Amino acid sequence: MNNSGGITPEKAVFSLFSGENGDNPFPLFAQLRGMGSVIPIPFPIGGTDYPAWMVTRIEEAMLVLKDHHHFTVDSGSIAGTSRSMLSLSSYSDSDSPTTFFTGKSMLSVDEPDHRRLRRLVSKAFTPRFIESLRPRVQEIADELLDQVLAAGEMDLVKDYAYPLPINVISEMLGVPKEDREQIQTWSAALAHGLGLGRREPGVDEHMRAFGDYTARLVGKKRELPGDDLISQLIAIEEGEDQLDEAELVSMITLLIFAGHETTSNLIATGSLMLLDHPEQLKKLKADLSLVPLAVEELLRFNGPATIAGPRFATEDIELAGQQIKRGDAVIVVLKSANRDEIQFAEPEELDITRTINRHLAFGHGIHMCLGAPLARMEGEIAFTSLLTRMPGLRLNIPREKVVWSFTLSSQGLTTLPVAF
Repeated sequence: MNNSGGITPEKAVFSLFSGENGDNPFPLFAQLRGMGSVIPIPFPIGGTDYPAWMVTRIEEAMLVLKDHHHFTVDSGSIAGTSRSMLSLSSYSDSDSPTTFFTGKSMLSVDEPDHRRLRRLVSKAFTPRFIESLRPRVQEIADELLDQVLAAGEMDLVKDYAYPLPINVISEMLGVPKEDREQIQTWSAALAHGLGLGRREPGVDEHMRAFGDYTARLVGKKRELPGDDLISQLIAIEEGEDQLDEAELVSMITLLIFAGHETTSNLIATGSLMLLDHPEQLKKLKADLSLVPLAVEELLRFNGPATIAGPRFATEDIELAGQQIKRGDAVIVVLKSANRDEIQFAEPEELDITRTINRHLAFGHGIHMCLGAPLARMEGEIAFTSLLTRMPGLRLNIPREKVVWSFTLSSQGLTTLPVAF
């Protein structure tokens, strides 16, 4: 194995999971790819090293993510292995509330349960329904920009990148406007407080509150259904099949959380990446028809998700010359795969006209993000509106003062002061 640049697996794991290189992890990822497509990593939990592997390149990443025969998202389904090691769903117990971290959601199950859940949810989450939201998404974007236009400056995260997707997903689901600030608090607590093999003090309280809130919201929609997505999910049946109460609460909590967190990071980080590359920004402003391509490139170049949820080997298997044992954890580093030199020409360059762009920002296989079409549409509207209304967009602080928010699975910005 090439020890590229002297980095060790121990150092790589610490750097990746501590956030040490949260502002720019890409040199680390390049070093990891130099070590191999699949590399063994020591994952210390409870004083012992749990057997784990890191996937750094795109072909192996796609193989792991789509092969639900040899790899599972649920470590508890492998007899004889410990459920308490790396699986986020391992946190469920008799006292835990139901959220997508603890309940049975599309994130935590494989076939045939995954197919059943996705089929039921997809009956409401149709492409036609998503496209019907376009006028309202545009309206929300314009309203947000109207509020800051006269000031000539804003915090792009607080004033635009966060409120746009949270308002969209909340209106879709029927979440009252007055509850959205509290949801942001819970979401941030869960994003930063839970991860692979760790559980921060106090996160249980937020998890319980979020789950209880969703359960109450479902109860209200049962009594008084509306034309929102929660009411549709409650009403959906296929034959005698429908989502039970725990599945509903888990699914809706997931939709609330994932429905704004990922898109918010796309808009904020994507804006910063464009400001970091003025020649690409100039090209985009000159031809806004390039926005859909630009969104794909921004997702590849520095997308919201750092890693995919861990997979566990269901049997002994060889992958890229490595002997992976049954029960071993396999962690796909999406941001590394999206800079794979074998797959992409000049992967370290931002090119908004890139057309060959098979990235993994939304995952791959059966667990690919259900909300990817919505996130893409929101991103296209957000960037088009921003550059149309504020063509003089620029950073309002020194570049080195930009503050990143790092969690185990994602990377975003805490604030982004801009002027226009």
